[in-house]
Amino acid sequence: MQKIKSLMSRQGLKSPQESMADLSPVESLRIPSKEELRELREQPIDPQVEQEIIESIEEVYFSTDSFDMVQHELEKLPPELNLQELEEYRDKLKRQQAAVSKKVADLILEKQPAYVKELERVTALQANLQLAAVICTNARRQLSMSKEGFTEASLGLLSNQRRRQLLTGLLKSLRTIKTLQRTDVRLSEMLEEEDYPGAIQLCLECQKAASTFKHYSCISELNSKLQDTLEQIEEQLDVALSKTCKNFDVSHYTKVQLAYTLLGKTQTAMDQLHMHFTQAIHNTVFQVVLGYVELCAGNADTKFQKMQYKDLCTHITLDSYIPCLTDLCKALWEVMVSYHRTMQWHEEHDKHKATPTADSAAAAESDDSVVDRSYVKKKLEHGLTRIWQDVQLKVKAYILGTDMSNFKYDDFIVVLDVISRLMQVGEEFCGSKSEVLQESIKRQSVNYFKNYHRARLEELRMFLENETWELCPVKSNFNIAQLHEFKFMGQCRSPSVSPSRRSSTAPAQDELSLFQQYHQEGNPFEMHAENKEEETEDVLASNGYESDELEKNVYQDYDSDSDVPEELKQDYVDEQTGDVPLKSASRETIRSKKKSDYNLNKTNAPILTNTTLNVIRLVGKYMQMMNILKPIAFDVIHCVSQLFDYYLYAVYTFFGRNDMYESSGLGLISSRLRTTLNRIQESLIDMEAVAENAPVHGAAEDRKEKVPSPHLSQLVVLTNGGTLYGLAQRVVATESLVFLAEQFESLQSHLDTMMPAAKKPFLQQFYSQTVSTASELRKPIYWVVAAKAIDYEQMLLLMAGVKWDIREIMSQHNVYVDVLLKEFEEFNKRLQDVSRHVRIPLPVSNVLWEHCIRLANRTLVEGYANVKKCSNEGRALMQLDFQQFLMKLEKLTDLRPIPDKEFVETYIKAYYLTENDMEQFIKNHREYSMKQLANLVNVCLGSHINKKARQKLLAAIDDIDRPKR
Repeated sequence: MQKIKSLMSRQGLKSPQESMADLSPVESLRIPSKEELRELREQPIDPQVEQEIIESIEEVYFSTDSFDMVQHELEKLPPELNLQELEEYRDKLKRQQAAVSKKVADLILEKQPAYVKELERVTALQANLQLAAVICTNARRQLSMSKEGFTEASLGLLSNQRRRQLLTGLLKSLRTIKTLQRTDVRLSEMLEEEDYPGAIQLCLECQKAASTFKHYSCISELNSKLQDTLEQIEEQLDVALSKTCKNFDVSHYTKVQLAYTLLGKTQTAMDQLHMHFTQAIHNTVFQVVLGYVELCAGNADTKFQKMQYKDLCTHITLDSYIPCLTDLCKALWEVMVSYHRTMQWHEEHDKHKATPTADSAAAAESDDSVVDRSYVKKKLEHGLTRIWQDVQLKVKAYILGTDMSNFKYDDFIVVLDVISRLMQVGEEFCGSKSEVLQESIKRQSVNYFKNYHRARLEELRMFLENETWELCPVKSNFNIAQLHEFKFMGQCRSPSVSPSRRSSTAPAQDELSLFQQYHQEGNPFEMHAENKEEETEDVLASNGYESDELEKNVYQDYDSDSDVPEELKQDYVDEQTGDVPLKSASRETIRSKKKSDYNLNKTNAPILTNTTLNVIRLVGKYMQMMNILKPIAFDVIHCVSQLFDYYLYAVYTFFGRNDMYESSGLGLISSRLRTTLNRIQESLIDMEAVAENAPVHGAAEDRKEKVPSPHLSQLVVLTNGGTLYGLAQRVVATESLVFLAEQFESLQSHLDTMMPAAKKPFLQQFYSQTVSTASELRKPIYWVVAAKAIDYEQMLLLMAGVKWDIREIMSQHNVYVDVLLKEFEEFNKRLQDVSRHVRIPLPVSNVLWEHCIRLANRTLVEGYANVKKCSNEGRALMQLDFQQFLMKLEKLTDLRPIPDKEFVETYIKAYYLTENDMEQFIKNHREYSMKQLANLVNVCLGSHINKKARQKLLAAIDDIDRPKR
């Protein structure tokens, strides 16, 4: 490699053989002779073989120039030398050297033209460098001559120019100082004009100028004065900022914000603003409440001004409570709307700042400005919750400062109305659910509602005890939606909005938020006089008929059925109750309906009393309160259920309680109804108050929740047979309860939406266990009438006088049948007399007839069971009597099938049963009494049952009776 470098450093080239002669003596030992090289060159060498020879050379030969190849080869020799191996190895090295030499020579010959060309370029470059050196030498010499020639002339000129500039600067400074001395007057004028940005700008410029000339002794005093002026401006600016908390003015606020921006105190301004809002809330509410307290006190006693706000709220009188609350909310609204408009100003300001302008340099904002805007935005958003929390706490203190338990209902609704509107404001203001307000108003509402409900229950008891159960005439189209108390249900809006007021604005405005509606002026808490005016109700009818034409139509409807649809002809459904009779009515049944539905002389107006109407109105008021304040929905619905419970219990106590129910065996009171009545008695009725002298055992708190059992008015007579034992009053009482239950059914969906999810099972249980049992009271109440209207004892006496052990088939029925039918005719007549005063709906007449017929049939069976001796002909006579009774009875009533018909027929036919059949009959027919079954066995003795069989059958009867003992 060293030899290649030495060859390239020469200007000419030598042949490889000539180059070999210049090698060092050491290296010449490794170089073959010319003859050997010639021999090697003459030998044709394949390039691939040549490349393989070169690759076979050891790597160490290519390492560094300081490598001693002779030393390397000598070290490789073995201890014992072999001449033949040495010669072979020498030949190998020669071949490798020849290949390398040939390869080097070939590369040198290949690069010779490029070498020559590059050498020429180097020579030309050397000539150019020599020329450049001459030029630089000449240039330096000329520059030195110019410097010496110009320096002396220029120094004089520069000295004069410098003196001139200094004098000009001094004149300018003197003029600036003169201007600074006159800035006080202008600053005062700008502050009076409330031009805070201009004043601050001027003051800052003056300060900057003064700091420039602080080396003058006259400026130090001016600088101190300017600093005092700036602090005074900041104080006035803070006062101006506080004014925006109540009456926000865009131009005023823009000036204030620009001034703080110039001061570089944007963040400080925002902190101050929130302090002012907090202070504004406190001062506002305090002044409003203080004004009302002093007005009601009638003197300007200074002790009120020193009170805490919470203590001051306790001095508000009941008369001034609502006006003060309204003014309080109005004042707080002004503060909140100012905050809302402040946020809007900053949003619009940020949008304007973010809009790119044509001049990109002007649009670029500094990092400090971005940080300020971000801080202001976060501060304002966080301030929403703080402001609303302060408002809630102030209103909470006012709400809880007065005991509202003695408020009138309408006044309390107004309070709820105002608070509900305030909570709506809070939701729109910051999305808050107003938990503080809800909790405080819930406490007052629960307290008020307990007292109110207690008073209403006492009032209901008084109504019931003075109720004469006369029909309250209402129009046939009467509906609870016509009552004022249920008007709120027709207004499709959120319960959070006050139900007693409705803005008379267009529907498009209703969709706007309160802050949008009252953005510029107005107040959502303004009490509009036109909204307080009540609409007139028109639910009462002037007389029994709403018109003479209607009376004619009532009869015409029964005279013709040509226009009755087929489905109505197939199955008559009572329009008033929705009950379907036990048997489908035929066309003749519809035509003869006037026999059983005693309401032809009255319209199908609902049957209700003044007390019923009062309860319905009360339910409307309760629901109205619940609609405004959902948190107490369960308490209200619980009280609503108590109103219904008490009414149901009173109707049952007045007209349905009788100890003969159990002995009748008719199952008049279902287990569900009995459970309901027991629950009402245990949870609602104060039984201890019934006994005047009874000691008080129960806890006072428990008794507070209960009401004494009502007593029927002495004006209501239930013992006169001429009036069917107060049937008119019973119908009015029972059907008014059924009507009340129907109204509750119609309200169920609305109540369900108000009820919290966890309490919905209570509502479902109330409807399934209590409301649905109202119609079941018909049976026990009308049973009393049915039991007394017919003289069943007389029938038993007449049946006892009949001889049944006859030997001839009789064709004439017995006299007791005619007497019984005459009793039924008289009952029918008295029913018609009662219906002239009170409409008797079809379900009522059906129940009455069913009771009478059941009692008559059971009396027949009892009479037949009293027979001591009876023949087959006697049994036939019993069947004849019963068939005569059924035939005449079907003409009196449309009730189908005749109740307990099989009860009588089965008993009569049982006389003909054999011993085995009789035993099976006794086991299967538990509806007959032990006496009736025993009589059946005794009468059959001798005819087709012997004494042994008689003993067996009586033992079977005794086995049936034993578990009952």
